[in-house]
Amino acid sequence: MNKEKLELLADFYEFTMSNGYFERNRDEYACFDLYFRKVPDNGGYAIVAGLEQVIDYIKNLHFDNEDIEYLRSQNLFSEKYLEYLANFKFSGDVWAIPEGTVVFPNEPLITVRAPIVEAQLLETMLLLTVNHQSLIATKSSRIVNAAQGRTVMEFGARRAHGISAAIYGARAAMIGGAVGTSCTLTAQKFNVPASGTMAHSWIQSFDTEYEAFKTYAEIYPYNCTFLVDTYDTLASGVPNAIKVFDEVLKPQGIRPVAIRLDSGDLAYLSKKARVMLDEAGYPDCKICATNSLDEFLISSLIEQDAKIDLFGVGENLITAKSNPVFGGVYKLVALEKNDRIIPKIKISENIEKITNPSFKKVVRFYDKATNYALADVVMLRDEEIPTEDYEIFDPNHTWKRKTLTNYYAKDLQVKVFENGKLIYKNPEVEEIAKYAKEQLNTLWDEVKRLENPQKYYVDLSQNLYDLKTKLLHSKNK
Repeated sequence: MNKEKLELLADFYEFTMSNGYFERNRDEYACFDLYFRKVPDNGGYAIVAGLEQVIDYIKNLHFDNEDIEYLRSQNLFSEKYLEYLANFKFSGDVWAIPEGTVVFPNEPLITVRAPIVEAQLLETMLLLTVNHQSLIATKSSRIVNAAQGRTVMEFGARRAHGISAAIYGARAAMIGGAVGTSCTLTAQKFNVPASGTMAHSWIQSFDTEYEAFKTYAEIYPYNCTFLVDTYDTLASGVPNAIKVFDEVLKPQGIRPVAIRLDSGDLAYLSKKARVMLDEAGYPDCKICATNSLDEFLISSLIEQDAKIDLFGVGENLITAKSNPVFGGVYKLVALEKNDRIIPKIKISENIEKITNPSFKKVVRFYDKATNYALADVVMLRDEEIPTEDYEIFDPNHTWKRKTLTNYYAKDLQVKVFENGKLIYKNPEVEEIAKYAKEQLNTLWDEVKRLENPQKYYVDLSQNLYDLKTKLLHSKNK
């Protein structure tokens, strides 16, 4: 697959602003935070993803002659600025919360500290990458949680919103807990399992359903998952599958893998099919269900005691159909002049759009006895991580306070780039998925509920709160 040219995948204002900074010799360092304001689907948590692609973008960002000529044709940019772009190389610092971490609103997922001309140019690509993959990883996690230990596979490539959405959406789905993908390119690119056997067209192409199953079993005896609803699930599909299991697989000492249901009343059909398979001597043959599934339908099927072992989830996962926007933003929070940090704040009549100023970090507190996460606190970057009893408070309702004891704490962000040099090693997708699972195990079940989850505490340190309050009341906004 040819590497895409992505350097101009930016909002045009990034170039007009950076050219303006350049023309006025604005060489000071700036700090930008990338964060989101609300968990999709009114959920209790999100899972951050996309850092590997962010790293690739920053590491390879340059502008070739074709790019420079296009920008020159706009008659807006100085030749000195275009020459600067022609020799562009990122020289700043980047901190990020590792992929697979459970995260919450208003926490800096990525912090960029770089000359303001450089930092501004990263905005769109960082946002679209983290927004998309975090959205799908979060949706996948909700679906996997709803499945209560049953296998979930991502089957959505054909319904994704374009090529990259299919490839990287499947990657994010694996981070969120799916164990396989129908997207072969994703499986190849990220070394994850590819899933899939047959479609209805395979069965329709033969004179009989039995012949279709028999032929498939002869070619793929160790990978027999039969789609049993092409004609009549219980009258022909399951009986023909059992007949082929008996005639082709059983004499070879091979056990069937599964049957798949793709239509009809999945709860009813799975119960009937389970009885038929068990009576035929195949209690180990699993039942897979597909057909526009999501976390709520899966939860309902389990409540109905459906005999389904595996779920293939497509369009509702790969598009996050119920809430298809993650809503991440990239905001200036500080400038540096003469080795001094000058905090910046955006004030809005919409309270949720007021930014948290200055150069910051995110600290997570864990209960020593249970290892459950207790709360997150956004702090100024130079604040020490507390080790003694520590009081947290709701930044919107400051009388709500709690003292944390018997805890340990850690900075969630890691340094990724230092002076433009990559100093972070990307883990494999399988490792990220394992880490995400461990992360989820640190959350109380109440936070992971599909509906009306308990709100997880994300507070500000007293120093950051005082600074924000001071800026909000300052006349020099």
